[in-house]
Amino acid sequence: MQYQTLRVEIKDKVAKVMLNRPGKKNAMSPQLHKDMTAALEALRYDENAAVLVITGAGESFCAGMDLKEFFHELKGKPDEYDRILRMAVEWRGRTLRQYPKPTIAMVNGYCFGGAFSIVEGCDLAVAADEAQFGLSEINFRMFPGGSVSKSLANLMRPRDALLYAMTGRRFDGRKAAEIGFVNQSVPGVRLEAETLALAAELAGKDPVALRACKDAYRVSLEMPWDAAISYAAAKEHEVFVLQKGAWVDEGIGDFVKGLYKPGLERHGAGKK
Repeated sequence: MQYQTLRVEIKDKVAKVMLNRPGKKNAMSPQLHKDMTAALEALRYDENAAVLVITGAGESFCAGMDLKEFFHELKGKPDEYDRILRMAVEWRGRTLRQYPKPTIAMVNGYCFGGAFSIVEGCDLAVAADEAQFGLSEINFRMFPGGSVSKSLANLMRPRDALLYAMTGRRFDGRKAAEIGFVNQSVPGVRLEAETLALAAELAGKDPVALRACKDAYRVSLEMPWDAAISYAAAKEHEVFVLQKGAWVDEGIGDFVKGLYKPGLERHGAGKK
């Protein structure tokens, strides 16, 4: 896959999608939004990619929106601005949130502004201890708009969200893990190894069950109790049909036969 602003590498069922504008700290330009939209669409149907890891080239994850190319250069082009804005909101929001495969943000350095929505849109996130997060919009007399305010509301406690949005203060990977914005923080030298190990673990799970995990969680957030229970029942039936009954016949069946213990190991892990 060849893109102007991305590098995509697939190995051992894991696709590493790298924002590749290191000279601009991987800030999101209009072209990057076009490339990410195309890459996510292509990887959706690529059987070689079971899990996606999104990261940045060089020393940055993503410095947010490219202020010059996005806001300034499109200022007199309202139609093009609207087209790119819709694309930018869509891939970081609905596309990642509803993506059929697990997604992991590997935050290797600067993560500012609009990049918060990439992290929040991914299912899981691992950061380097040294990574720097910040909402700098307030410093140019703006607020975290677009999808960013919703991302803050989804993941952060109110006091944390407002503190960082209203002050523009930075925080590191350790703090991001402490407040729950990422799953964990590790020393930078171990970041890729730890993240790819997590990706490999996910790649070994049943893909139908993984998608159901995502759907059941995210959709239930917006539902009252009765609707969520009904939705979960429908998803269970969907999984049964798509797997041709495998989770009952094999997953539970092999446990009943004493062939493995679900709390200690994955079904089929010992098979070659």
